Amino acid sequence: MVKICCIGAGYVGGPTMAVIALKCPDVEVVVVDISEARIAGWNSERLPIYEPGLDDVVKQCRGRNLFFSTDVNRYVGEADIVFVSVNTPTKTRGLGAGKAADLTYWESAARMIADVSRSDKIVVEKSTVPVKTAEAIEKILAHNGRGVRYQILSNPEFLAEGTAVQDLFCPDRVLIGGRETPEGQAAVKALKDVYARWVPEDRIITTNLWSAELSKLAANAFLAQRISSVNAISALCEATGADVTEVAYSIGKDKRIGPRFLSASVGFGGSCFQKDILNLVYICECYALPEVAEYWRQVIGINDYQKSRFVNRVVSSMFNTVAGKKVAVLGFAFKKDTGDTRETPAIDVCRGLLGDKAVLSIYDPQVTEEQVRRDLAMNKFDWDHPRHLQPVGETAGQQVLGVAPDAYEAARDAHAVCILTEWDEFRSLDYIRMYDAMQKPAFVFDGRNIVDPEKLREIGFIVYSIGKPLDHWLRDTPAVA
Repeated sequence: MVKICCIGAGYVGGPTMAVIALKCPDVEVVVVDISEARIAGWNSERLPIYEPGLDDVVKQCRGRNLFFSTDVNRYVGEADIVFVSVNTPTKTRGLGAGKAADLTYWESAARMIADVSRSDKIVVEKSTVPVKTAEAIEKILAHNGRGVRYQILSNPEFLAEGTAVQDLFCPDRVLIGGRETPEGQAAVKALKDVYARWVPEDRIITTNLWSAELSKLAANAFLAQRISSVNAISALCEATGADVTEVAYSIGKDKRIGPRFLSASVGFGGSCFQKDILNLVYICECYALPEVAEYWRQVIGINDYQKSRFVNRVVSSMFNTVAGKKVAVLGFAFKKDTGDTRETPAIDVCRGLLGDKAVLSIYDPQVTEEQVRRDLAMNKFDWDHPRHLQPVGETAGQQVLGVAPDAYEAARDAHAVCILTEWDEFRSLDYIRMYDAMQKPAFVFDGRNIVDPEKLREIGFIVYSIGKPLDHWLRDTPAVA
């Protein structure tokens, strides 16, 4: 039996290993983590992350050939293939602060692998890492190997949260990068044979190490670029009376462009896009490519602008102040069908409104009150450290921040509703009931373009939708508060 061990029981490691275990019943798969709480969650009936379909996969395999453990040393030592899926946060101090990836956890994992290994191993980069990370890991393992031989592979993940299980079942591609030596190619084949159990061979791409490492950063940068591009156009649409939905549809019909990732919104979020682009910017600067670095930096600049523009629109529309006014926030996760709040645009929007002394009432079907308060109190980039190492500042006070049990309670007595996550349930709310319970004039600021603005206007709402023709009320208010 081939033995696989994955270091890191997070959003990538847990689902990926569960699907490998399901598709390869003769392979023993163990996910290890130093967090007892996280491992206990994976061994419970309520998994530590929400992902459609994941519960069923885990329940089918857990205890058969899928195991979750805190005994890191034992299972790493026994494994033939070790996946490393640990945090690679953005550095907050020192050289490259605010851009470069912090590889502290990766280096610690490599040193631990060297300490406990007594047999040759294939070590697989699953975390998103800077180009040439494999070279650094090779040096650490070589100098501490005591005769054990290692092959380093890059196997970046291309999962979209909310569809991760389906993405694993039917991936667009599986990318495996390895050294162009006989030993390196043998390691590539060994990992390819695992995926080939269920992935068609023409979807398994093999490259050299550096191409695989860079491909992950480039893929996320391209996706984020599309979102920032359509969001930039959304601002122009509002200024000219065009409709960004119609513009995006027209653009997307061009086969060279396609329709995906052309939905205007309050901004992109998630654990990868901003972090990976900042990493790409830093790498470009290190290789003396300032023009390339600035190009990618502007993708983040537009994203920040879009969030700021949304807050300014809320404040300016409500008589240039939200001080003391209750604002309902519907959605806090960075996208629907996930409880992940990492880099969610809701954080910056909520902070902007709190900065103007608004009273917030937040509802999200998958995000707890504890998580909301942690996120709003946390310093930038600290979310990507293990939970017990996250420094958290003063939490928002009870008087200005509440978390509601449902959308109607969040909107009761509110002056405005801000839709920040595109949960399906927000499309079918009883907005007449909501309107009747709100202060007047009642505003809806749709940051995801999921409601019909004309229907809401018929009810009596003043409606702002990203990139749509402005409500007559809003045409006379400045775009910047």
